[in-house]
Amino acid sequence: MSNIPETGRTKKVTARLVILQVVVMSLLATLGGRLWYLQIRDGKQYVQEASSNHIRTVVVPAVRGQILDANGVPLADNASKLVVKVSRTSLMQQADGGTAVLTRLASVLGMSYQEIHDKVRLCDAKTPQPCWNGSPYQPIPVTDKATTQQAMQIMERQEDFPGVTAAVEAVRRYPAPDKANAAQVLGYLSPVTQDEIDASKNKSGQASLSGSDQIGRSGLESVYDTQLRGVNGTTDLEVDNLGRVIGNAGGRAAVPGDTVVTSIDARIQAIAEQQLQQAMLTLRKTYDTVTHENFKADSGAVVVMDVHTGRIIAMASAPTYDPNVWTGGISSKEYQALTSARSDYPLLNRAIQGQSAPGSTFKVVSTTAALNAGYSYDTTFPCTSSMTIGGRVFKNFEGENFGAINLSRALEVSCDTVFYNIAYQQWLKDGGTKPKNPKDYLFRTAHQFGLGAKTGIDLPGEVKGRVPDRQWHVDYWNAMQGIWCKQAASGKHDYETEVAREDCADFKTLRAGDEVNYAIGQGDTLVTPIQMARVYSALANGGTLYQPQVAKAVVSPGGKVVQDLRPIVQGKLPTTQKMIQYIDNATAGVITSGTAAWKFQGWPQDKITLHAKTGTAEVVGKQTTSWFDTYTKDYAIVMTISQGGTGSGGSGPAVRNIYNALYGIQPNGSIDPKKALLPTPQKQLPTFHADGTVTQPASWTAAQYANPGQGGAGTLGTPAELYALAPERRSAGWQA
Repeated sequence: MSNIPETGRTKKVTARLVILQVVVMSLLATLGGRLWYLQIRDGKQYVQEASSNHIRTVVVPAVRGQILDANGVPLADNASKLVVKVSRTSLMQQADGGTAVLTRLASVLGMSYQEIHDKVRLCDAKTPQPCWNGSPYQPIPVTDKATTQQAMQIMERQEDFPGVTAAVEAVRRYPAPDKANAAQVLGYLSPVTQDEIDASKNKSGQASLSGSDQIGRSGLESVYDTQLRGVNGTTDLEVDNLGRVIGNAGGRAAVPGDTVVTSIDARIQAIAEQQLQQAMLTLRKTYDTVTHENFKADSGAVVVMDVHTGRIIAMASAPTYDPNVWTGGISSKEYQALTSARSDYPLLNRAIQGQSAPGSTFKVVSTTAALNAGYSYDTTFPCTSSMTIGGRVFKNFEGENFGAINLSRALEVSCDTVFYNIAYQQWLKDGGTKPKNPKDYLFRTAHQFGLGAKTGIDLPGEVKGRVPDRQWHVDYWNAMQGIWCKQAASGKHDYETEVAREDCADFKTLRAGDEVNYAIGQGDTLVTPIQMARVYSALANGGTLYQPQVAKAVVSPGGKVVQDLRPIVQGKLPTTQKMIQYIDNATAGVITSGTAAWKFQGWPQDKITLHAKTGTAEVVGKQTTSWFDTYTKDYAIVMTISQGGTGSGGSGPAVRNIYNALYGIQPNGSIDPKKALLPTPQKQLPTFHADGTVTQPASWTAAQYANPGQGGAGTLGTPAELYALAPERRSAGWQA
């Protein structure tokens, strides 16, 4: 029995009831406040969010803008094709991971299960191509070559193909007008990655890229991707609680991408590509008297530049490839062909990424340096078959001996020993191995010519080459001394070890042999074809260095020029007009009586003055590299072929044929203006109309769009049917 009085027990119970009532009232008050907050204060917001649960937004990709040549001919455009896509999300929701669906799909499309499986797997560090490098939530294209019958089978049997769609879409294509490939210049597209989508988000968290986007990965497609891509639209669909579409809730229209107009002339581009390829094929059948085997001619490049603006008329690189292989997903075999050492990496644009010693084409730089160093126009030098410097014999090419000649004649006949002599004298004046305030005219002049630095061309991946001056020797020795000294201590006596032994001891000091070799474009000097095209263009125009450019303008879908890409002056050569005239006379002499005369007999020099410099660069362990650098009053053409022999013999005939096409020069040396493709550079843009169409040459016809051999539509139907399916064609000025 409790000892607490009855009245005390009653008071305690009462207190508990009061506390309970307070707690209950507090909870009710809290709940009421929350209900007021949700239903009254923020009620509209939550009503909208609840409604949005029944809206599904579908991205409508914008039609990508075209890339046109200087005459308005499409180099890259869009074709309407039936594209079959697979939703990876849908596959993962299936009990077997989508195996049955992909098997049935492979049967319908005439593909193997493994082929489709590989295309829809996600890329990672361990997964080889083909694989999907885009957003995992984006439907993945497995083919753009489906027939109408195949598409109907898929869409009419959706219960057998959950997550699979087939629809007509605008697909990027590269039509190769006049067979102008221009693969490395144009570039290609591939799907956007999730990291790129995340990186495109603004401060409010909205991304400018969507999972359906493809972006440029190289070439003009990459540099002008933002302008070409346009702005995606949206379609808002009303769905029920089972996800079935019950209506359309609006959206916004897609904005087509802008058009990029280039300075490329498709006709000249095609000829440049063909001539480069033909020169390499000819060389592979030509015997090399030095190595006693045929020339390998494994790669090459050619650049045609407007000397007055720096604009690129043509740019070709070999080996090359068909950029259409990227459309609709690339196969494992195709990817291996583009990236293996056996194929010699055709994705490389050797016009801006291939660097090698320039050989004697560099002597225009050395000549300028010599004149600035104080040598006169009439100073003569002994052109002997060889000369000894520091106990080492430096030979003239093929042991030629022309007696005492001036700089002009030395350029004509490409006398190495003249430039050896000048370089050695300058090395001594600068203090030899113990320099004191060296003038370094030879190195300084190369930098003033723009070498050892990127030109700034509007293409990605350009390399800067190398001017092996004093600072470079110090920097390179610091980076390599450990390796060299270790090899030097190995006790071996082969060529590489002997070189390592020398470099370990004194590479950071500019030696006489370094400067002597450098003066003739050998040694550690590296240049690219685009750099040399700019150098020779500057000589042609009186000394102005222009930034090389491929794009001329960006034009809106309505035909308005939104970006006029004017020529950009980057600097001036360290020359006087008298110096340039002196070099002009010498390089013209190369054609008439110098190292290129044997390949240019019959050239109409009195009507079209051609200037040239040949180059035969020696490479340890390989055949010589052919260089041929030229200019007229309007154009500079530079061609180089790796393991291609002499400059005039390897590249000369091909360069001559390009000039023949430009000016209409006939085999007998006469000039037919009617056959001249581009006697003067194209200055004006193509004519754009208010509806966005562009006036194109009559030779550019609808037949090329329907021709599968030119990257056309193939199975989709006639040109008229394609036109009906593809409204973007109308904005491109294409007519059925």
